[in-house]
Parts: sequence; C-alpha cells; structure tokens
Amino acid sequence: MKKRNNDKILKTINFIKSIYNQNKFIPLHEPKFIGNEKKYLNICVDTTFVSTVGKFVDSFEEKIAKYTKVKYAVATTNGTSALHISLMLAGVQQDDEVITQSFNFIASCNAISYCKAKPIFIDVDKDTMGLSPKSLKLFLEKNTKIINKRCINKKTKKIIKACIPMHSYGHPCRIDEIKKILERHHIFLIEDAAESLGSFYKNRHTGTFGKLGVISFNGNKIITAGGGGCILTNDKIFAKKAKHLTTTAKIPHEWDFYHDKIGYNYRMPNLNAALLLAQLENLKYFLKNKRELAKRYEGFFKDTDIDFFEEPENCKSNYWLNVLILKNKARRDQFLQKTNSIGVMTRPAWILMNNLPMFKNIQCDNLKNSKWLFERVVNIPSSVIL
Repeated sequence: MKKRNNDKILKTINFIKSIYNQNKFIPLHEPKFIGNEKKYLNICVDTTFVSTVGKFVDSFEEKIAKYTKVKYAVATTNGTSALHISLMLAGVQQDDEVITQSFNFIASCNAISYCKAKPIFIDVDKDTMGLSPKSLKLFLEKNTKIINKRCINKKTKKIIKACIPMHSYGHPCRIDEIKKILERHHIFLIEDAAESLGSFYKNRHTGTFGKLGVISFNGNKIITAGGGGCILTNDKIFAKKAKHLTTTAKIPHEWDFYHDKIGYNYRMPNLNAALLLAQLENLKYFLKNKRELAKRYEGFFKDTDIDFFEEPENCKSNYWLNVLILKNKARRDQFLQKTNSIGVMTRPAWILMNNLPMFKNIQCDNLKNSKWLFERVVNIPSSVIL
C-alpha cells in the first residue's frame, strides 16, 4: 500500500514539475515582479520619499479602495497590524472576548492578544474552510445572553465584543450569514480577507461585508510589498481614526510634535507602496493565471483518490494557495515527506490555535471539522506561471 501511495505521489510531483517546467526546487508561492516595480522604486529613491510620506501610499490606497469598491483604505505595515487597529476601532479592550476560528493563521489570535482580550474558537465548514455560521449560531444560542445590547458569555461573564472570520486560502466563507448572526447578538464583525484579494462572494469583494476588513500583502501573497496590509471600510470616522492611530497618533502640524493618545508606527512606507502599486497593475493577470492553474490541478486530481479543493458555491476564489484533501493524517504526512524531500514545497494546514501553548485553555466548541481538515489539508505550489 505504501509503495502504491508513493507511486501516486511521484506522479503528482512529476505533474507539478511539468507545469512549472523545471527540475529545480519549486516553492509554494513566490512573488512575481514583471511590471513597473523597479521604475516606481527608483522614483522613491530619486525623490528620497521612502518613508510613510509619499505619493505612492496615497495612490495605492485610492486604487485598492476602488478595486474592492469601498470608500476608504488605510495602508499598514502588515496584515497583523491592520487587525490590531481594527480590533481597537471595534472597542475591544482588556478581558473582552473575540470569536474566531481555530483553523487559522496565528495573526488573528496575536492581534486579539495585543488588546489583552481572549479568543473563542468556533468550528469551520468543510466546504469553505471558513467560520461556520451554523456552529456560530449554536454556540451563541447556547452560551450567551444579551444584556443592554451587549453579548455576555454565560460561562466567563465577559463581553464578546467582536468576531474575526477568515477566508481561508482565498476561499470565501458564508460571510453574509455570519454577518446576520453577529448583528442579532450585537457583535462587531472584522473580516479577515488577508489571503483573499481578488476573491468575491456573491459578486462582492471579500473584506467589504463588515464595517472593517483586512488584507495582507506579505511576501507570499498574491501581490506583495514585501510586507504590508490595509484596512478597508466605508466608514469615514473609522478611516480617519485608523490613519491617525497608525501614524503614531500625531496631530498634523508643520513642525510641532503633539500626540493625543497612544499610537502605533503601523503606516506603510512609500517604498513598499511603490512596489505594491506596480503589483496591483498586474493583479488581473495574476488572478487569471492562478485560476487557470487551479483548473489544471482540478483536471489532474479528478481521477485520483486525492480531492482538489474547489471554490465554494456563490464564490469566485483567487486560489491563493491550492489545497488538496488527503484521505487521512498518515497519507498527508507521507505526501508531505515525499514531496519536500524531492524539492517540491508543500505544507500542511496551520496547527489548530487551541493546540498552541498560549491558547490551550481557551473556550472552544467541538471543532470537529477543524480537526478533520487539519489532518488532511496540504497546500501545493501555487505561484503564477510566467
């Protein structure tokens, strides 16, 4: 049986190598710089505007807002800082609680911890890998009560102030259903669209359903500034506060340094924005290319016992990282070991947040689907093919 599985994995490796037309190491997701990146970076260097003041920051914010069809975008140093500020804008404070998913990258939980709040882990749906509306509804109905328009956790007596669902690997979750449930329970929605730039749910861009949404431009994302993130919102007051807090809470003045509250050095530098603006100009091509790659993978795995994860119903996914579902953990581990030993980079899902030492005593539901996915999910090479 093991030899037969090895043969199947070797066929997969050969297929991936044929797609990328190379025998050398194949990374999971590398950036592609094929446009005006050097030109815009040179302008930054020549003008000396390389820090947080410069035309590229403003231009990028305008264009990403236009692309996602929101009124305002605030560029930040990374997605985690964008989540942190969003939680602050939502009023999350020490000892408050924030619902999120355990099947998750650690950024959400880190940002919650920066506010000295506590996460609560709710299960995901298998067909989206994102927060499950059904599980969310059941948890809230069983474990909370509403007092003075505040959602109180009956077990801890704490306020559940916000919720951060994530669009995992670029595939949208059922965000409209989640939003309705949260509104009934007076919980603030912060949408983690870090991985889903270019993904749409019911023809609406991810990150735009709640009052605040967050996108990441880390080095492995579909477009990148090396780092970088942004906050999306239609609320003018939130946008103004976000820009103020991310610029060390400094009151604008020709020469004086006056800060009216604790602020953060979270503003995206012009140098990064220049890189990102050039990347944004090629986003349409990147998205088309990645969907074509996903189709090739879908065709290859169709007649195998490995499931290729396809975009959920009512969704148009960016297929940021392509996902395979293996039969069980043993098969997953065999696949990971063999592919990585031959120079094809593959990765498992993140370790469930409740299994990390910092969050092992956190309140959860049964996390049945999260555990199932963790034992089976593998990401395979997903870079744009030039």
